[in-house]
Amino acid sequence: MDYNFVFDVDGTLTPSRGLMDPKFKDFFQQFIYDNDVYLVTGSDYEKTVEQIGADICESVNTCFNCSGNSIWISGQNISNSDWKLEQFHKDFLERVLKNNQYPLRFGNHIEERLGLVNFSVVGRNADQENRKLYNRWDSEHNSRELIAEEINRRFEDIEAQVAGEIGIDIVERGKDKRQILDHLHGPTLFFGDTIYPGGNDYSLAEALKDRRYGFSHLVKDWKETQTYLKRISFNLQEFLNSV
Repeated sequence: MDYNFVFDVDGTLTPSRGLMDPKFKDFFQQFIYDNDVYLVTGSDYEKTVEQIGADICESVNTCFNCSGNSIWISGQNISNSDWKLEQFHKDFLERVLKNNQYPLRFGNHIEERLGLVNFSVVGRNADQENRKLYNRWDSEHNSRELIAEEINRRFEDIEAQVAGEIGIDIVERGKDKRQILDHLHGPTLFFGDTIYPGGNDYSLAEALKDRRYGFSHLVKDWKETQTYLKRISFNLQEFLNSV
């Protein structure tokens, strides 16, 4: 039985906003050659290419960017969502930013992508050190989770999910990562690092529960992903029995 293998990128194939490990990249390229592989990420295509390379992006069956709101096949843009965040949504995010207790700001706090907005209190211009500082603070205060919950309570037309180390992904309601299943048929196995309530991998993992031969697996980093893929390459069925 042939499976679709679906992977988040940040935190699953790479460090958060970091480059793919060269040795893992060689291994993963061979895995793509032997299997049907799909990528799904909240990032836009350009950022994905930065992290894992055009060769990987063009080798997979489909690259679902912006949580499936921008679709790329063989390096060609197939479709894009034209959804935009309304001004009253942005006004609310500006108030959240002003009132948040985290003291540091580095700019690019409301980043508009195709069919998706990424909101970050610390700002997407923060360097790696300040990303990690914010992430540690957020782990203690659950700030992003609380902001996402407030957005979901306040607005019926959008939904928010914790994403990556520093952000919150905001999409039109129902247009998160789960929507990619409209394009996939047959048995599917998904790997992500935020498969928990409030995380931006969770909805896809939950939707797979309703699909025959649909599975998901939480990973803590790309090294764990590599370990699992080596097991799969050796014996897929044995791995599935452990999921």
